[in-house]
Amino acid sequence: MRKFVYAFLIIGTLTFTGCTLPSMIKMSKEQNLTVTPNPLEVHKDTVSYEMAANLPVKMLKKGTTYNLNSFYKYGDSEVAMDPISFKSEDYPNAKTEQPKVTKSFSFPYQPAYKTGTLEVEGVAVKGAKSKTTPRLAVATGIITTSKLVQNSYYAAFAGHGYNNQEEIIPVIIPDFIFQQGRSVLRTTETKSEKGKMLDAYIASKNVTRTVTITGTHSPEGAERINSRLSQDRAAAIEKYYRAQMKKYDYKGMADSIKFILKPVVEDWSEFKTALSKYDGITSDEKSAYLNIVNSGGTFVEQERQLKKLPTYRKVFKDVYPGLRTAKTEILTIKDKKTDAEISVLAKQITQGQMKADTLSFAEMMYAATLTPSLEEKAAIYTAATKKGSNWNAHNNLGAVYIAMAIADNAKLADMASKAGAQLEIAAKLKETPEVHANLASVALMQGNPYKAASHASKALNGASGDVSRGVNGIKGACEIYMAKYADAVRSESSALDTDVNLFNKGLAQVLNKDYANAAASFAEASRKNSNMALAHYGAAVAAARSGNADGVAASLTSAVKIDPSLKDKALTDLEFAAFSTTDAFRNALK
Repeated sequence: MRKFVYAFLIIGTLTFTGCTLPSMIKMSKEQNLTVTPNPLEVHKDTVSYEMAANLPVKMLKKGTTYNLNSFYKYGDSEVAMDPISFKSEDYPNAKTEQPKVTKSFSFPYQPAYKTGTLEVEGVAVKGAKSKTTPRLAVATGIITTSKLVQNSYYAAFAGHGYNNQEEIIPVIIPDFIFQQGRSVLRTTETKSEKGKMLDAYIASKNVTRTVTITGTHSPEGAERINSRLSQDRAAAIEKYYRAQMKKYDYKGMADSIKFILKPVVEDWSEFKTALSKYDGITSDEKSAYLNIVNSGGTFVEQERQLKKLPTYRKVFKDVYPGLRTAKTEILTIKDKKTDAEISVLAKQITQGQMKADTLSFAEMMYAATLTPSLEEKAAIYTAATKKGSNWNAHNNLGAVYIAMAIADNAKLADMASKAGAQLEIAAKLKETPEVHANLASVALMQGNPYKAASHASKALNGASGDVSRGVNGIKGACEIYMAKYADAVRSESSALDTDVNLFNKGLAQVLNKDYANAAASFAEASRKNSNMALAHYGAAVAAARSGNADGVAASLTSAVKIDPSLKDKALTDLEFAAFSTTDAFRNALK
């Protein structure tokens, strides 16, 4: 009897299991599966999506599990995802309420994944038994619009430090001393070292703009009485200067020199200065003089009070003679090499025909700006790097290599490597916005937008003008790679208005769901570069997302006219799935 009951229980259990799983599979047809987004999209090299699964009421039986296995199938291959599991013990109210789960998924993007489908199969499990549903396609392909981002590079050159403009410099001649109460320039003065200095300057026929002569007098009464004494002393120097010009045959050159005579009359400034430097009397005694000259009153009254001071004779003897002077200041044009001379000499230095010290470091750095040839710039900056440890020479050599990479994409990898080596040296010498801007370009050239963004942020901490705008272009491209689309819009709005930056701005706006402004940015990019097919393609994407069928057709027509290869891209681009069956779309891609 026991054997019979046991056998009956076994048969009953098997029968119950056999009925349960097919029932679950049958009811699974009523399950509700939603994938967001659909189609799938790639952002930041990753395809991420959410799947919401709702099972029918009463589908999940006691002691059972229902697994939803999902696969991204492309060609003959597929990528398996983690399952969504509904365990009956987790849903005690499954007889009256729908079991619901929302789960996030992601997988790394590969170009081969672009065309494919997300498929789901259900597996009903009870004990060791299981039964599987047919696979169901729940999402189609992958939108790759974020991959349209274009790399933006910028070569940031540091200043050369050379003033190539006309530069006026002062030449100061030591004071000529006159005797008390007189304005005659003595021979002992013209034959002295200061006289020889002035004579040598005049003899060299330097280009001279002005000669300013300031005549002064000491404050004693005999000098003050002669109101023209200061003027006459200044005039004496002018007379001597003009005589020397005639001696050295200046001819018409003399007419271009402007003489400015500045007589100083009844002014205590020179006296105060001389007194402060004089150590023949004490500080208290000096204060007595200053109290008088600072107290106001007429010059005559102040002179009378000074004469009453105990130390007046000593000051008169030691300080006053130095106040009977004429000061001469000449403004001359700094002697410089012409741009042509600097260019020739720099080339000769790079070719080993001239010594490196023929040009100063600043002149060498300036020489590089005088040639449009990147190869010649590189040679000059290379020579400049050998003139000491100068960060700007290494930075600018790195910048030239970046410019070479921009000019010829085939050289990109090699030039990026060369630029990086120079910029690392520059950074060790001095971290500047220009160095970090160039390192950002190199990092992006080498496929590392995260490192590039880091350098760009450092560069913007101090950068200004075109360097700041150039770096914002790099940063904006990096932010698109990193799926920071709102940040990218802000960066590109502050970037140089190149066709690449304007395109990236439009792309960031599309990805940030700002389709109207995106269309405007793409239009601006195409005006900047009429041959930029991608600008028209981007405009077509913006139109598609806005539901503008005419805009899609018009923009795609312009895009494939410039670049016929975009025809095949558009035919498989899920951005245009809603328009692919229309005559306008087909005609645009003929």
